[in-house]
Amino acid sequence: MFKPRFLALMLAGSILPAAPAFAQDAEVPYWASIRAPEVNMRAGPGEDYRISWVYRRPQLPIKVLRLKEGWRLVQDPDGAQGWMLARFLTRQRGGYITGKGTADMRESGEAGAKLLWRLEPGVTGLLGDCQNGWCAFSVGERKGFVEQARIWGAGEP
Repeated sequence: MFKPRFLALMLAGSILPAAPAFAQDAEVPYWASIRAPEVNMRAGPGEDYRISWVYRRPQLPIKVLRLKEGWRLVQDPDGAQGWMLARFLTRQRGGYITGKGTADMRESGEAGAKLLWRLEPGVTGLLGDCQNGWCAFSVGERKGFVEQARIWGAGEP
């Protein structure tokens, strides 16, 4: 028969190896964005896997779904999933304009605020803080606020 102290040590030893894997999984999902001018999405987590897509869109928001060593299982705004090397991603939040027709970029986060620009669907930019349904958004030197509902990459992943 096992003594209680020995049984407790065996139980602790069997749980500890799983802790790092659990800690990795606790971080996902999260938002990231593409940092490089060109990034490959692959069918699996390794350079031997075929390339599914080539992205040439810095600041494109990506939803990170899983972690595996230096690779990330990601989803793009169109729903495509695949693996990217983590070094080509950044935690700096990007945004992607969605929906039909242009999205208004306004001077402040209110529907009646001065209209600054109209953004076509597919425009990417840097995402700032979101409050009351509006997000700070910048495209190059142009800065303003866009309705959160029009931005993929805003809100919870």
